[in-house]
Parts: sequence; C-alpha cells; structure tokens
Amino acid sequence: MHVEELAATLLPVVLMGVVEGLTEFLPISSTGHLILLGEVIGFKGPPGKVFEISIQLGAILAVAWLSRDVLWRIATRGWVPGTPANLYARNVLLAVLPALVLGATLHEPITVRLFSAQVVAVALILGGVVIIAIERSRPAPRITSVLEIGASTALLIGLGQALAMVPGTSRSAATIIVALLAGVDRRTAVEFSFMLAIPTMLAAAVYSVWHGRASLDEAGLGQLMIGFGVSFAVSLAVVRWILATISRIGFAPFGWYRIALGLLILVWSTQR
Repeated sequence: MHVEELAATLLPVVLMGVVEGLTEFLPISSTGHLILLGEVIGFKGPPGKVFEISIQLGAILAVAWLSRDVLWRIATRGWVPGTPANLYARNVLLAVLPALVLGATLHEPITVRLFSAQVVAVALILGGVVIIAIERSRPAPRITSVLEIGASTALLIGLGQALAMVPGTSRSAATIIVALLAGVDRRTAVEFSFMLAIPTMLAAAVYSVWHGRASLDEAGLGQLMIGFGVSFAVSLAVVRWILATISRIGFAPFGWYRIALGLLILVWSTQR
C-alpha cells in the first residue's frame, strides 16, 4: 500500500479517535459527534456502529487509569459494609443498573433506527435548552461529595443516564443534569458521571463488539485498535482539564454550543 493510500485509510480513523477523546466527558454527546463526523468524511467502519460505540472504551480506560486509586479502594474495600468504598460501590452499582438493563433490551433498535444526523440534531438542541435552563434555575447544592449521594439519588441519576442511549443526548449531560436537579454540586456531578462511565461504557463496548463479531474482519479490528488507542491518549491528556474547566465556567456554554451545532446539522442535512 502506498503512503498516500495508507494515510487516506488511517486519517479518518485517527480523526474519529481524536473527536471521541475530546468529547466523551463533555455534555455535548461523543456518539453524536462521531455519527456526524462519520457522515461528513464518509467514514466506513464495521457495520452496526460497532466502531463508534467501541472506541469509547479507550476514553473510559483513560479515566479508569486516572481514577485507579479510587477503583483500587473500591475493589479491595467495597465489600466491607459501612466503609466509604462500600458506599461508593453501592452508588455506582445502583446508577449503572438502569442503563445495563435497558441497553441490553434496546441496543439493536436504537442503533438501527436512531443513529442518524437528524436525531442527533434534535437531541443536541433539546439537551442544550435543558442545560441552559437548569444552569439558571437549579436548586442550591446540598451534596458536595459522592459519599453524600443517597441510594435514591444514585438510582435517579442512573435513570437519567439511560436516556443517553438516544444519540445526541450525551451520557455526561444526562447524568450531570439529573445530578444538578437532585442538589449535587458541579464538581461532584462531573466526578460521579466520570465514574459511572467506566462500567457503563465497558459493558456497551463489550456487548457491541460481541453482537457485531460476525462482521468484524481484520481491517475492522485494525480500525478499532487504532481508534481505541487514539481516544485513550487524547482523553488521558484532556480529562483533568475538562474537570477543572467545567467546575469553573459551568455548563451553559456547552448548552449554547449544542443548540448552534444542532441547528447547523439540521440545515446541512436538509441541503444534502
């Protein structure tokens, strides 16, 4: 294969990995951005959106690496009742359950029917409006630590996360919005959202690859490996900056970005 052909093959995969790494933990929908970028550049990956879902695991593992101390405490002390690690583990488990149950049930119809530019655009706009409204009128924070999150609040956040199966909604946005409405402060909401991403997206990636294993050839596996590596590296570089930035500026700028991007997509999709 000539250098030009190799570059033409690898560049779209690298671009998708970069976009995933930059957007996974922002409330702007990484899946929506991957769908849109894929349509714009004509990316042809494994069928069934296996690539778009699976490379998110790279970004998730970057957070797992950065949170390795917390994860180790949960793994070694999470089984001891009443300990902080046990409370943390309980909260994460309760919040993950709705997405696991609904994801296993609705994975195929969602990927077949809802992975489109129009659906992403509408979800981006509606989510942007909700984010801006909540930033202006959210209740005063009363929960400033993940350990202060009660069982009912954790489950409620998990139900919000399940809404993010609709492309363009954003898993981060859904969990953060519900957490803010429940009285969780910004930084804690973002930290909890990051932690929920680890088991949720791990399950989604494994399920997606297993479900689409028959369609994965050597080229498709190569694309997954490259996209995974790029998204891991980019997320590792930006995730701490993302946490600090959101804590400082809030979520309203991302709401306006979602609305502008959604409107631009609707115009673009009607003129194709």
